Amino acid sequence: MKLPAIPPYKTKVVEPVYFRSKAERMQKIKEVNYNLFNLHSDWVIVDLMTDSGTSAMSEQQWAEIMLGDESYAGSESYFKLKRAVQDILGFEYLAPTHQGRAAENILFSATVKEGDVVPGNAHFDTTKGHIEFRKAQAIDCTIAAAYDTTEYHPFKGNIDLEKLERIIQQYGAERIPFINITVTCNTVGGQPVSLQNIQDTCAIAKRNGIPVYMDIARYAENAYFIKTREEDYKDWSIRDITKAMFKDVEVVWMSAKKDGLVNIGGFVALNNPDLYEKLGQFTIIYEGFLTYGGMSGRAMGALAVGLYEGVEFYYLDDRVKQVQYLGEQLKKHGIPIQEPIGGHALYIDAKRMLPHIPQSQFPAQLLGVEAYIEGGVRGVEVGTLLADRDPITGKDRMAEIELLRLAIPRRVYSKAHMDYVAATMGRVAAKSQDLKTGFKIKKQAKMLRHFTVELEMYDS
Repeated sequence: MKLPAIPPYKTKVVEPVYFRSKAERMQKIKEVNYNLFNLHSDWVIVDLMTDSGTSAMSEQQWAEIMLGDESYAGSESYFKLKRAVQDILGFEYLAPTHQGRAAENILFSATVKEGDVVPGNAHFDTTKGHIEFRKAQAIDCTIAAAYDTTEYHPFKGNIDLEKLERIIQQYGAERIPFINITVTCNTVGGQPVSLQNIQDTCAIAKRNGIPVYMDIARYAENAYFIKTREEDYKDWSIRDITKAMFKDVEVVWMSAKKDGLVNIGGFVALNNPDLYEKLGQFTIIYEGFLTYGGMSGRAMGALAVGLYEGVEFYYLDDRVKQVQYLGEQLKKHGIPIQEPIGGHALYIDAKRMLPHIPQSQFPAQLLGVEAYIEGGVRGVEVGTLLADRDPITGKDRMAEIELLRLAIPRRVYSKAHMDYVAATMGRVAAKSQDLKTGFKIKKQAKMLRHFTVELEMYDS
């Protein structure tokens, strides 16, 4: 008899969950203007809003919390992190920040100017926000298959190489400070990028004298998919695949709150001493001194350990299979999802689930609200609300796909939690035809509106 698979860890500390009635949740979501970000966490039963900063840390990471060197300059915790980055990622210079968007801020402050264009694969929301804040343009070059949730492609995060070539010819290399590759590609469903596509993109960039930068928030999960889906690398270790991913990349930045397995932190890593010196000026202005940036010593120590734990195959195998399990349970309820299932989250296709709700009424947000009401499950919209407005015309950008993301925190929830989420979404699916209207906007910020938007029912 084959033994069943179990997680490669066991529980040492538990956190309470507070249960509210459906009527209480219905009243609460109305009070917060149907914005799931505005809910207090103790009103949520299973929180799948994000996998960012929500991981459970290991005993070794907690040990580093006690060992943290909080020296203002020259902290040993910084050098622990620097050695880990050099060993695992292969980069010489390190600029620590408090999280990924801070890394984008210092990096783009040094490299992006008004009138620039930054092609890449479906830029993350803060990435696009930082680019557009500098009056530059982010251009999506993701392959078309990424926007068809019914089509199977093992690497839907891939860059469309022909489109990339056309963009370079159209705008000229001098207007492109870098090509951005995001691994895995969150915006189109946590979809991986193949090593072949990374190499081909880097080759195009090199021919045109353009550097490649990489957003590596979920790089270890991407390496796992290369190993399991790209035949040439099935016998490679995760560490070797990781090094190959970064071989021709000039700069990486990371929200370490994902594959770094920590609750706060990020960094920029690179091999160019001149660019590092330029970054240092912005690190000191926006984050802190060069050897702590936006992080405490204890946080840097925990991240150094987390980087090693995050590339362990058995951990990654368990992590990805938990996400896949939830995906299979959702499909049993007839719920349409982005396939193949990605690395950190399930993405429910709101256009297919609620075809009668127009995009202008934010159907993916409606699904998220209903999931909260039915079972206290909190997800997040990745659709027209997140796509925001065109910075030139001010008009809403209609997202190519309307998705509700259910992001799974690492080493936190059990199989029973996944079954609960699937049952909750099954209830939402059963009443989908009874949902007649979506939302309209009462109040929105000038940029990145989805975080603070206030909504009301469309018919109110």
